[in-house]
Amino acid sequence: MVGKFERRKDTVQELTESGATHVGRIAMIIAGAVRDVTREIGDWISDGIEMREAAQRAGEDEARSSPAADGDEQAGSEAVDDEAPREPRD
Repeated sequence: MVGKFERRKDTVQELTESGATHVGRIAMIIAGAVRDVTREIGDWISDGIEMREAAQRAGEDEARSSPAADGDEQAGSEAVDDEAPREPRD
């Protein structure tokens, strides 16, 4: 026959093992979530950096291909004024 003390010891032991197992699983879930969130934030920042670099390269390409960059000052002076009032047509 198992004594009162041994039954209590077994109960405490089972509860402790069960608690450790569940806490371990919860910690793994949290660690995985932190890892995934960190990865997503890093990817988001990388996307922003890539977009900024692409915009800079596009600006540099535009500056190189513009007529003013070739030394032709006249080509850029033919601007159209879209803000000028227009005569109504009858």
